[in-house]
Amino acid sequence: MPSPREETPATTPPLEQLLGYGPALVIAAAGALAWTGSSFVLVALVAGQIWAAAILLFLAGVTRGLSFFTEGGQTAGQLVAMAVRFGCGLAGLLLPGPLAFPVLIAGYASVAFYDPVAARGGTAPRFFARLRPLQMAIAVLGLVALWVRALT
Repeated sequence: MPSPREETPATTPPLEQLLGYGPALVIAAAGALAWTGSSFVLVALVAGQIWAAAILLFLAGVTRGLSFFTEGGQTAGQLVAMAVRFGCGLAGLLLPGPLAFPVLIAGYASVAFYDPVAARGGTAPRFFARLRPLQMAIAVLGLVALWVRALT
């Protein structure tokens, strides 16, 4: 079992807040734009889907990268988390919106549940325990808005 990553801060550094919440807020903004009734509804749906999928693919890479620095080597949890994120991100790019959004929601929910556990277990930075739940909640709310709009 890896030891806690004491070299990482327990509170989210300012730059990590910007880089963490920024992409999630883009998804939320796309979800809001999709409901404005403007002529940008289709743009919001497509851009939100592509952005959310791309960020989830990036998060798969983050998980894989962290596994290279895990004491004692990669864990099965890290590999499964990376595969789930990658698979959901790829499906999010390839499926039509009404099918892609629930898969993306599942992928983001998996990040919200896994990363705090990983942070407490020493396989992710400690600040992930606080950052990920709110960050992923923002993204999921945006994705739900996009999904419901895609169905209407």
